Amino acid sequence: MFDLAALDAALAGTAFAGRLHFLPVTGSTNADALEAARAGAPHGGVWFADEQQAGRGRGGHQWHSAAGQGLYVSVLLRLPIPAARLPLLPLSTGLAAAAAIQAVAGLTVDLRWPNDLLLGERKAGGILVEAKSVGAVSDFAVVGIGINVHQREFDPALSTPGTSLDIVSRRRVSRQALLAFLLKSLEHEALALLDPASVAAVPRRVRQASTWIAGRRVQVHGPQACQGVTEGLDEHGFLLVRTADGLVTVQTGGIRAAETS
Repeated sequence: MFDLAALDAALAGTAFAGRLHFLPVTGSTNADALEAARAGAPHGGVWFADEQQAGRGRGGHQWHSAAGQGLYVSVLLRLPIPAARLPLLPLSTGLAAAAAIQAVAGLTVDLRWPNDLLLGERKAGGILVEAKSVGAVSDFAVVGIGINVHQREFDPALSTPGTSLDIVSRRRVSRQALLAFLLKSLEHEALALLDPASVAAVPRRVRQASTWIAGRRVQVHGPQACQGVTEGLDEHGFLLVRTADGLVTVQTGGIRAAETS
């Protein structure tokens, strides 16, 4: 279980101090944060749970959230991020999560566009961003992050096999330390989206943190389904894929390694 007083103290000086909302069990932390956002909750609210009973991933997929086994957290951001930069937010969140996992668990995360956290070939976490814009500027964004920390068993039907920080690090990783570092790192990355120079560096930084962004043969799933070789990200964070019919800018969907014949 989390030590809420110690966690709040560790977040002193951030927008999250004094705005922690913990529930032992909830349906979905993203749903909780969205409800609060629509009711006018301020910037910096953090909703996290020991267990989710209706955890959600991108594309409406279910995120298994066993009691006491993972980190299930959603953050409310009310920053004047230009709407055109919002597609970069899941990528920036991935950088924040990778930094936290490296610092606390000593593991190197491979970022699979647009929102998967991989350890080797197995998935250890995911990101779900749900945002609302007013005109050309973000009104709010809810950033949901799920990370497998203590899990030892995974659904064999998962499209990408699962793993956890404990399994790969071969030790018990502190969820509390991970959450504190994650929130501090996320604040840094989110504020950077307000600075044009920092924004321009995000695609390059993601490419450096990922084996999927360039030179990888992939199958794209979703409305822009295609197959080809990745050629990097554009300035908006969209994935460039060279197909037999030309270069495709993939704005939505997901990728998997292409099957070889």
